[in-house]
Amino acid sequence: MVLRIGQRVPEFTLPDTEKKERRLSDFTQRGKTVLLFFPFAFSGVCDKEMCTFRDGMARYGSLNAQPVGISVDSAFTLKVFAQTYSIQFPLLSDFNKKVSKAYGVLHPTWVAMGYKGVSKRAAFVLDGKGILRYKWVTDNPGEEPPYDEVVSALSKL
Repeated sequence: MVLRIGQRVPEFTLPDTEKKERRLSDFTQRGKTVLLFFPFAFSGVCDKEMCTFRDGMARYGSLNAQPVGISVDSAFTLKVFAQTYSIQFPLLSDFNKKVSKAYGVLHPTWVAMGYKGVSKRAAFVLDGKGILRYKWVTDNPGEEPPYDEVVSALSKL
């Protein structure tokens, strides 16, 4: 599925690092949401990306926005990842790959290691109604998101 700007994104429920089920609407009801799909915790570029968003939390808060990380890692791995890097925003486990597939960001085969079913690196900016307002997706796992573009998209809402 290819999501388009202006389209309502699919609702989902995924476990967080405490194994608590979290719905997308739990986040969007509170304001703007940045969904950050990433391939793997503890994998260099992913670590840098999540730490960059962590370090920008005051900026996102001032824009009434909440980052939410999503990967195919288990909730257990994401918990240790969050603790290791002091990540205070939610990290959700898409272990069964349903949300990555629904959002069109699932690599059938991840070239770097030959793994099957790994999330592409992607950033989706949603407004408070769950409407897609900005999207960035890459097939290159070594490429970081354009952080300034994400902030710019948020500030326009």
